[in-house]
Amino acid sequence: MSGPPPFPTAPPPRLLRVAPAETAGAIGGGLRNGALVAPAPSAVVELLGPGAVPCFQGLLTNDIEAPGDGAFVYGALLTPKGMIVAEGWAARNGPSVRFTVPVEGHEATLALLARSVPPRLARTVDRTRDLAVLRVVGPHAAGVVQRSGLPVPPAAGRIAVTDDEVEVARAPEGAPFAFQVTAAAAVVQEIGQRLERSGALVAGPAVLELSRIVAGWPRLAAEVDLKTIPQEVRFDEIGGVSYTKGCYTGQETVSRLHFRGHTNRELRGLEFAGEPPDRDPLSVVFEDREVGRVTSLAHLPDAGWIGLAVLRREVSPGAVVRVADAAARVVMLPFSLVRPRPA
Repeated sequence: MSGPPPFPTAPPPRLLRVAPAETAGAIGGGLRNGALVAPAPSAVVELLGPGAVPCFQGLLTNDIEAPGDGAFVYGALLTPKGMIVAEGWAARNGPSVRFTVPVEGHEATLALLARSVPPRLARTVDRTRDLAVLRVVGPHAAGVVQRSGLPVPPAAGRIAVTDDEVEVARAPEGAPFAFQVTAAAAVVQEIGQRLERSGALVAGPAVLELSRIVAGWPRLAAEVDLKTIPQEVRFDEIGGVSYTKGCYTGQETVSRLHFRGHTNRELRGLEFAGEPPDRDPLSVVFEDREVGRVTSLAHLPDAGWIGLAVLRREVSPGAVVRVADAAARVVMLPFSLVRPRPA
């Protein structure tokens, strides 16, 4: 008699590099003092049925029950040993939960839910083909969304749903985007046009990656590798873990690390003195010792190259490291959109 299928794992990581040409006009026009709207390459999976919320509560690192109906939270699905399988945003609408993950986490999310959720309690529905996701970033995002006629959720971490099932989610402070709009693929273009007429600049997905890097937010298949534990990639700082909810898969490792120990590696920012090499992988060297890897890179116009790296915890902010033939300074996250060039 065959046993259960093997537990899914995160996809292998790669270095994510945002080319300057992909975001050239976005900073001054949107991220710094305006609003941008861009498609988010995402998979959308729903859990439906009377047991959907409690079942997902038993899998997600964050709490989807306590905030009640209309909650919008960030979290991860883990292996029993506490390693991230997928990370994303969970929206609770009545008895259902919608989980939006990077496309790289699509198959692993479906496999984990199929393995972990009893069909008599809830069923998994893959909505990736029929739903599309837009994200709005920038300090004027709320005004743009309101002028477009879309509903603005009453507070951060909440959703609002229209009669024609357009879901507008308002992200918590510090998130890499301000609003997430999920709607039928057939109407997303029209919604994007409404947001553009209301003052948003239309951009490509690279702008969302730039915003994520500036916010110091982890991403599956970049910062998150096959053996990443949530605290290694800032889940405590960004509110991705609840330490007051009930049990969930992988909780023992996460809680033990939180209450009794510390991570051996941490997600940090890098400010480069010049352009980093265009290769993958990029190792980080400190005092003639390899101490980690660069995970994401982007160029800030009028500021220079920045990046994210998972480093040994003994490499403190302020340290100068080598990335191939480039020098970089280690900094705390998030980045500032306005900063001097590194010396």
